[in-house]
Amino acid sequence: MSSIVLSGDVSLLKGKVIAVLGYGNQGEAQAKVLRDSGLEVIVGNVNDEYRRRAERDGFRVYDIPEAASRADVIMMLLPDEVQPSVFNDVVKAVGDRDAVIDFASGYNVAFGLIRPPDRYDVVMVAPRMIGAGILELHSKGMGYPVLIGVANDHSGRAWDYAAAIAAGVGAIGRPGGIGVKVTFKQEAFIDLLDEHTNWPLILASFMAFFDVATERYGVPPEAVLLELYASGEMAEVASRMASLGAFEQLRLHSTTSQYGQLSRAFKFYDMIRRVVEDEASQIWLGDFAREWALEQLAGRPKFNALWDAARGSDMAREEDRLFRLLGRR
Repeated sequence: MSSIVLSGDVSLLKGKVIAVLGYGNQGEAQAKVLRDSGLEVIVGNVNDEYRRRAERDGFRVYDIPEAASRADVIMMLLPDEVQPSVFNDVVKAVGDRDAVIDFASGYNVAFGLIRPPDRYDVVMVAPRMIGAGILELHSKGMGYPVLIGVANDHSGRAWDYAAAIAAGVGAIGRPGGIGVKVTFKQEAFIDLLDEHTNWPLILASFMAFFDVATERYGVPPEAVLLELYASGEMAEVASRMASLGAFEQLRLHSTTSQYGQLSRAFKFYDMIRRVVEDEASQIWLGDFAREWALEQLAGRPKFNALWDAARGSDMAREEDRLFRLLGRR
């Protein structure tokens, strides 16, 4: 069976009340696109600025349990760390009636922090796009990639509901849109593995590059930061990767650059592969989920210390000075 999903039947959601729980980055975007898709959408949120924003945007807004009690489809778009503390209230509010519960991330279900009852359809529509990007693409009639999963198929139509939600939030059924079927754990795994390898390796490379270039070779910090990312060239390269491919975009660089990048990529591969293998094992076995849960229970001391170390680094101080000169801060 193909893992690709290109369309969904939004009419499956007609006549149903959809409760978007959380009106942050994803909540706002998905609620607005669902409403534009002709669906009945309400919002569940605590009494904060996000709630007031949802009200200003014309949604009926309720406390989270009340919104869940009124809904047939419940979209858990709260932050991962908040979801476990409210999920039992959601379940109590829904009770024994049929419902579809949608997650935008597989994390909590995959690692047992939330255990949904078998009496519900439990699906996942995980956008590979930030909320602002969803709204921008929606305004152009364009779609975007999503990962789609099913944890519970109580009704026998859970996959259909997942595809319908993916279409309703503007992901599939439009140019540029594609859904890929994965398990909740696979989605959480690759999401975390990206956050534990690609991005920290880039950050570590920046930090080491900055320190070596400025401390040992006397290069002005402004020149180093502009070379690394502050010029915007790196963002342009990433954009070309998305449109052309990681290797094909290299043809836009000089042959000196092509040789340097390809030769060193293969040179460093075995070393990086070992880092990725180690992180992958810790994620898949649930070690990181336990580590992060304990860190939160302890009041996030390591998290706060890491931020202090980052903000106190020479690179951060020089970045702040450069960005002020550039009028970015």
